[in-house]
Amino acid sequence: MKQKKKLGEMLVESGVISQEELQRALDEQKTKLKRLGDILLELGYVSSDAIIQALAEQISVEPINLKDTYIDAEVARLIPKELAKRHTAIPVYRKDNTLYVAMADPRNISAIDDLRIVTEMNIRPMLASEADIEQAIELYYTRQISERAIEDLKRDWQSDPVDVVLDETDIENAPAVRLAKSIIMQAIGMHASDIHLEPFEKQVNVRFRIDGSLVEVMTIPENLYPAVLTRFKVISGINIAEKRIPQDGRIEMAVGGKDYDFRVSTLPTVFGEKVVIRILDRTSFSFTRETLGFSPHNTELMNKILTGTNGIILVTGPTGSGKTTTLYALLRELNTPEVNIVTIEDPVEYMLDGINQVQVNVKAGLTFATGLRSILRQDPDIVMIGEIRDEETAQIAVRASITGHLVLSTLHTNDAPSSVARLIDMNVERFLVAEALSGIIAQRLVRRLCPDCKERYGASPAEAQLLGVPEGTPLYRKVGCPKCNGTGYSGRLAIHEVMHINRRLRDAIQAGASTEVLRDIALENGMTRLFDSCRETVLAGHTTVSEMVKTVYARD
Repeated sequence: MKQKKKLGEMLVESGVISQEELQRALDEQKTKLKRLGDILLELGYVSSDAIIQALAEQISVEPINLKDTYIDAEVARLIPKELAKRHTAIPVYRKDNTLYVAMADPRNISAIDDLRIVTEMNIRPMLASEADIEQAIELYYTRQISERAIEDLKRDWQSDPVDVVLDETDIENAPAVRLAKSIIMQAIGMHASDIHLEPFEKQVNVRFRIDGSLVEVMTIPENLYPAVLTRFKVISGINIAEKRIPQDGRIEMAVGGKDYDFRVSTLPTVFGEKVVIRILDRTSFSFTRETLGFSPHNTELMNKILTGTNGIILVTGPTGSGKTTTLYALLRELNTPEVNIVTIEDPVEYMLDGINQVQVNVKAGLTFATGLRSILRQDPDIVMIGEIRDEETAQIAVRASITGHLVLSTLHTNDAPSSVARLIDMNVERFLVAEALSGIIAQRLVRRLCPDCKERYGASPAEAQLLGVPEGTPLYRKVGCPKCNGTGYSGRLAIHEVMHINRRLRDAIQAGASTEVLRDIALENGMTRLFDSCRETVLAGHTTVSEMVKTVYARD
């Protein structure tokens, strides 16, 4: 019988650690009496993912990254929370009569037997880190907390409350606290970007925006909503007595060891105040141009744009198209000890080490324009403006770029060439626009097909005509499985239209060329249209034709 290799040997053979590092960890293990994997993590020689991958190979089980996996709350509830915590295990998904369970110790036969008896299903163990499982248990069992909190609220609020005003001490002990917290925990567990609480005549719908689409997760009886609304208002610093006008607030909270920033917005509607909560994970920015989906061709154009030490780089697109994320990725790339980078944002979505970030505060008089003036007195090399919203900001940004600063910002336009007309519409002189612009990136987000269940098929005549390919060309469509919560999609990817402003385009802008003429010149210079970028993504099997039609369109 072939003897299994030890964990340390596997890590050395795969090049994750050196023989010297392994020996140092083994020497330390003799005194600390800990597992080798824990020692290597403490010494900083390996990542948690590397340990999991090696252990999974060693014991011949499938590894799973719970941070990137959606778990249906109904599946999670197949195992009681107490049992899940006792065995450090959580159900991931089910297939027929087999339950796939993430475990910290998949070799624990006793635990597997317990889970089999409770669920009356076959158990297929998978390997995940203990910390990830513990965090997942807290996140995915929150729907039970929601249901219990709603039942408690029903008992406490038998009559319709007209004006519910509770002080902080009273609210801390109310069921509304548990319900509000469980809504936030569920949203984080489902990787939602926004929470919507929408009051109607007989109930309040709670929906999460996941991968760009809204998904209904629960309903709250309308007579119980004031208590929940009050809780969100109190913790976000919003006036609980004011119900006639829109208000904005903010919540800072640590969940699962991560710091989250929640931007709360209320809006009076016919049946009460609607609440939308934007979720910002301020500690986990790890995007690069590669992970954002820039094609090799667009990467080459971006390299030309980023070589300049001054000028304006614009990222354009509708709200929610990932413009700010792209700006952050570019800033990380440009961030070196030799340069001074200052940003002004509303809001600051991620904290970046080595970059000075300023939060807009309109009530205190700190707008994009006023903040930008002050920033230019701070000796910056690179300035990032969250958004060019008005004429004053546009004028200052353009003048900053032609006086030796590299300026990055966002703009709301349909595509890259139309951004020129938008700046001119903001009363920026044509010659200044021509001189200042270095490059424009138009961006959209499309949902990525779930790799575990996508289905191959031949293009229909209409699809073939749209894509410009022969009928029957292999394409992929969504199906739906437990891993993607039945949606057929898992995450999103970006498509880009990169317009490098060269001498020919500068001359055309200064001469008053139309947007269509600028587009033609840009295409001749190598720009790939959003439509064509998305077409390549469809043909590569990463998304569907329906996503393409919904997101982009072809210009003649």
